[in-house]
Amino acid sequence: MHAIRVASAALLTATVLTLTIPPASATVTGDENNSNVTSFGFRVTPSTIAAGGQVTLSVDGCEGDTKVTSGIFDDAHIPKGQTTTTAQVFWDAKPGAMYEVTFDCKGEIGKTDLTIATGRPDDDGRRDQGHQPPAQKGVKAGVGGSLGGLDLHEIALGSALILGAVGTAYYKSRRRTGENNS
Repeated sequence: MHAIRVASAALLTATVLTLTIPPASATVTGDENNSNVTSFGFRVTPSTIAAGGQVTLSVDGCEGDTKVTSGIFDDAHIPKGQTTTTAQVFWDAKPGAMYEVTFDCKGEIGKTDLTIATGRPDDDGRRDQGHQPPAQKGVKAGVGGSLGGLDLHEIALGSALILGAVGTAYYKSRRRTGENNS
């Protein structure tokens, strides 16, 4: 009888924990033969930008000049000894589109993506930088119940709380049954 209770509690705990863990996902970009590993580091900051915005192009560990190209901004150049430059994204960039950014360090190529943010452009397709949207009043609803912002620390803490609650319930039920049989 005792083994059935322990097995039931273990199965219930495993089921609850399995259902509370967010699914893992991995995305592989680029060709199957090209893992986009380079001897130098590169990045575009921010990785999502509004049309007409300015991005910072950064490179680390390149011992020569770096040429940065993309179909969404004019070609940029990072001279030897420097690590960053800026580029202005074209105003006619398509919202929601993803553009490839190529870093060329002495013939070695690295690629990353730049996403154009969606939003409400003005009538002529350009964003009015001087006009601020009115302040929001009241509650702005979000994506309730979403697991998008959880990290490993929060998952471990939640799991510990669940295990503690199940363990306490099991202990109390065992203690109570023992008192009734005396």
